[in-house]
Parts: sequence; structure tokens; C-alpha cells
Amino acid sequence: MSSSKQPLNVLQQLRDMILRGELAPGERIPEAALAERLGLSRMPIRQSLPMLAKEGLLVSAGARGFAVRSFTPQDCAAAIRLRASLEGLAAKDLAARGASPALLARLAACLAEGDRIFAKRHIVEADEAAYGAMNKRFHDLLVEGAENPLLAELVARCNVVPFVSPGTIAFNRDDLDAAYDYLSYAHRQHHAIVEAITRRDTERAEFLLREHAVTQEKSMWRG
Repeated sequence: MSSSKQPLNVLQQLRDMILRGELAPGERIPEAALAERLGLSRMPIRQSLPMLAKEGLLVSAGARGFAVRSFTPQDCAAAIRLRASLEGLAAKDLAARGASPALLARLAACLAEGDRIFAKRHIVEADEAAYGAMNKRFHDLLVEGAENPLLAELVARCNVVPFVSPGTIAFNRDDLDAAYDYLSYAHRQHHAIVEAITRRDTERAEFLLREHAVTQEKSMWRG
């Protein structure tokens, strides 16, 4: 087994597996099986589990074991709304202070990347990961731009709830037309958010972030 992977990378791998549902809610974490699956020794797995428990993704199970924490749909919806309120405050503060040219350029790059995804007027399965990565960068930039460490920490805690992180995009592959409709609408909201921040329209920037969360919450139930 390879020992070249760093614990931080293992932590991210395990986090992603939980958020994607590859490790099911309530499932006890099988250290040996996971180590074999990932091509690792058990040590980096064992080191990562307490950190995931601290993030709220795992709960104690037995003397030294851990299991995946169960989240209800109501938990997910509540976390989305809370994250939206926090990001709304971030956007409001950013608009009030004025975003730097460098930050606006990075946001514009996210917008351009999303535009390229939707330019073909339909989406394919590969767009799921591409849009998720872009969406995460976009939201991370807004939070980072607010320069409020406590707010950033609270947003990060919301994002460990399954399906809440902006990077977690899971659309119904049996209805790609519907997925295109709601994702392209969400991306048009991205454009409006950046426009409000650029114009330093604080109230509209905050409102748009809260409205953006409604789009995400509705998309969760499309399956």
C-alpha cells in the first residue's frame, strides 16, 4: 500500500465520500476496508476520523470507532438557509467596502467558466463536476472577500452538512433538460450577484444571495 498520500488529502477524500453518499448515513467506518480501497495504510484513515467527527460528519460508535452522522432533509434545508444568510452578509459587506479589481477579476473568471458550460444549451454528465468546482470557487471568493474569519468558519460548518456545500452538485441524469434549466438559472443569479457587488448595491447583493439559496434548496428535491 502507498504511504505517499498526506493526511490532509486523505481527509478530503473521506469527506467527499461522505458527502457523495459513498459512505452511507449511520454506516460504521470500516478502517481496514477503506485503507484497502484507497491503497493506504490504516494510520492516515485513523488520523482523519477524529477530525471528521469534529467537523460534524461522524459520530462516535463503540469504544474507538466512528459512524457517518445521519442528516434529515430538514437539517439540509436549514443549513442551506443559514449559509445563505451568512453569505448574504458577506456580499453586503463586500459591496459596502468595494471589491478589489483582483477579486472582481476572479469572480469574472468563474462567470466565464459557467458561461462556457451553458453555451451549448444543454448539459452532459461531465458538467456536474465542472459546475460544482466553479460554483465552490465562486462562493468561496465571496466569503473570503468579506474578510470576516468568524463568518467564514460558520459557513464552513454549514457546508459539511450533505448537499449544502456549493461544490456538491448532484443532478438527475434521467432529466438533463430540467437540470440545465435550474443550473443555468442559478448561474444567471451569479451574474446578478457580481453586478450588484460591482455597483456597491448592498441591499440587492444580500437579497440575491438569499434568493440564490432558494434555487439550491429546490434543486435538492429534484433528485
